[in-house]
Amino acid sequence: MPLAFSTLGLPGHPLDAVLALAADHGYQGLELRAGPGEPVHTGLTSAERRATAQQFTAAAVTPLTVASYVGIAEPGPDAPVLADLLAHLHLAADLGAPYVRVFPRGGADTAEGTRTAARRLLRLADTAADLGVTVLVETHDSHRSAAALAELLAAAPHPAVGALWDVLHTWLADEPPADSYRLLAPRLGYVQVKDVASPADLTPLPLGAGVLPLAAAVAQLPTDTWISWEYETPWHPTAAPLAPQLANGHAYLTGLLAR
Repeated sequence: MPLAFSTLGLPGHPLDAVLALAADHGYQGLELRAGPGEPVHTGLTSAERRATAQQFTAAAVTPLTVASYVGIAEPGPDAPVLADLLAHLHLAADLGAPYVRVFPRGGADTAEGTRTAARRLLRLADTAADLGVTVLVETHDSHRSAAALAELLAAAPHPAVGALWDVLHTWLADEPPADSYRLLAPRLGYVQVKDVASPADLTPLPLGAGVLPLAAAVAQLPTDTWISWEYETPWHPTAAPLAPQLANGHAYLTGLLAR
């Protein structure tokens, strides 16, 4: 299985340095956090996008995902959400990234959030397909479980709309990995892994040092599924730095895959 990690764990680091870390430690791809202060964002000019794509080619690393902060089920008018998603779709296409990540971020009414998300996704699904990009909705917040996300995806039946399985959130929803995979498999883009000490302490830990059922999750996956390590440095300033852990994280994941 190809392995990636998210630039979320290295906030503000120059892209050439992050690409070097990926290549040096055997990671084939990067999830690109698209946000303020990051080297990849929707404000890049055409020339900057071409230069960024060339950096990936030179490093032989795949730009796996443009990780947006679009809330596809967020209450409110559709137009700002659609405009934001469209900008990220074009960014992904310009960089050669196959995916754009979105969050659900629905309100208290999950069913209404599902309807809102489906309406918006279907508005842009053909455009995404024309650009060669798939929108992946992450198991998160209002649709934390695979069961909830599967209902959302069923309401948006388009090949350019899929799922990103964040193992932490399905675990927090008390959903066994086998159930999560079964529900998401028909539309699964890839899987995010991480590790934590407990539901009450989500400070990032080295892979294998916490309580998440990573072995059980990885055991479900076909051999061509991307696995990406997401390390949430910005929200946990006491967490150990990611870069020194990349070698051990790669060894841990390859050990799981060897089983």
